Formats: sequence, structure tokens, C-alpha cells
Amino acid sequence: MPQMAPLNWMTLFIYFIILFLIMNSMNYFSYNTMINKKSNKFFMKNYFWKW
Repeated sequence: MPQMAPLNWMTLFIYFIILFLIMNSMNYFSYNTMINKKSNKFFMKNYFWKW
């Protein structure tokens, strides 16, 4: 691929792996849940997957 001459495939692979890990960690740490829905006294920041 002449358009991507300065980059090799290992650099692209590492770049996309790091990007994938950053996006997954943002998804993991951005989801807040409430422990008990009846008690509105406190909101605890729990880290759960969205699914």
C-alpha cells in the first residue's frame, strides 16, 4: 500500500490494540449504577459492564 509507506503493519496493529483498550476502558469506567433503587440516599459508583 503506497499510501501507508511510513507505517508498518506492526505499528498499525499496536496502534489499534491501544485504541481498542482505551475505548473499552472508557466504556467500563463510565457506567454508573445505583445499588438499591428504593433508597435514594446515596449513589455508589460501581463498575459493571453494560451487558
